Amino acid sequence: MLQLSLILHLFIGATLSGVAIVVVLVAGFGGLWTILGAAVAGFLIAFPISWAIAKRIYDAE
Repeated sequence: MLQLSLILHLFIGATLSGVAIVVVLVAGFGGLWTILGAAVAGFLIAFPISWAIAKRIYDAE
């Protein structure tokens, strides 16, 4: 399940980081640390989400 979770994290993390960066830029914040903070936040939030999705996939089998 760990391998599936890490693979899912690649896609979910990239998506959430991208969305967070777009939200920050649309809100008018263009500083380097703000953009990096949004990217890191999306990356970190993706860990529990990918774990939950991987668990549901394994439980469905």
